[in-house]
Amino acid sequence: MTNENIVDSNLRKKGLIFAVLASTLWGISGIAAQYLFQMEDFSPEWLVVIRLIISGVLLLAATYVATKKNIFKVFKNRHDIFSFIMFGFGGMLAVQYTYFVAIKYSNAATATILQYLSPVIITIYLIVHLKKLPSLYEVIGIILALIGTFFIITKGDIKTINISGITLFWGILSAIAAAVNTLQPRRILAKWGSNLVAGWGMVIGGVLMSFVHSPFQFKGHISLVSISCVAVVVIIGTLIPFWLYMESIKYIKPTEASILGAFEPLSAAILSLAFFNLHFSVLEWLGSGCIILTTIILSTVKNSSN
Repeated sequence: MTNENIVDSNLRKKGLIFAVLASTLWGISGIAAQYLFQMEDFSPEWLVVIRLIISGVLLLAATYVATKKNIFKVFKNRHDIFSFIMFGFGGMLAVQYTYFVAIKYSNAATATILQYLSPVIITIYLIVHLKKLPSLYEVIGIILALIGTFFIITKGDIKTINISGITLFWGILSAIAAAVNTLQPRRILAKWGSNLVAGWGMVIGGVLMSFVHSPFQFKGHISLVSISCVAVVVIIGTLIPFWLYMESIKYIKPTEASILGAFEPLSAAILSLAFFNLHFSVLEWLGSGCIILTTIILSTVKNSSN
């Protein structure tokens, strides 16, 4: 093996490790949020405001330090301003809030798995939008997702509903929001790059949510543990994994990074077992596996066809 091949191999390993770490940290963020909601009586509204504003400001500051470029230049075009506001509200804010509420009414593992139905929603939207029949792999992916959701909700018995209606409502809404979060900002992403789009999307989403729930309108129990969990959600569960993920796609294909995102629901499920003594039945694990496999199939098909 030549030195060049060794360097390429090392960079690829670096990319794979970064992608796995990013997904795992996102899973940890869900566990920290679950603890705050269910053990410390925090509200999803307050946490989403704090998460978006602080993470967004830190990301924009880091981008400015790294590039020395004007981070406010994105607001020179009226059309771009509208797109950023729509992304901040319909993308960043919607996906974060619905995900947190789903966690509040269930647990991080279930909320994350339900959110991972978003590739199915994206696929169905593109099929309808492009007016073309789905491929065999897309059909298989959709069927697997439906089977997986059925197993999670019923444990295989149609007479037994294993998940509350409100959890299912917010979980599906979270998947729809995640799909919008992926599809809506494609134009401004291509023009301004991921750091500026994500940073301003977070800040705008957080500011808009502040009109509904002020960051000073706090309830919950303040302790060293709860403060640490907030820091985990904001820094370890948002800022660091985003940077790791964006770094990973410098060294590996977006397809591979997307597939490795399956570590997020997996880590959330394992950590739920460890910290909250949450036990999944065999059929629930099977259903979770079906949804993760759906993500892998649809991500691979989408990227290979581009």
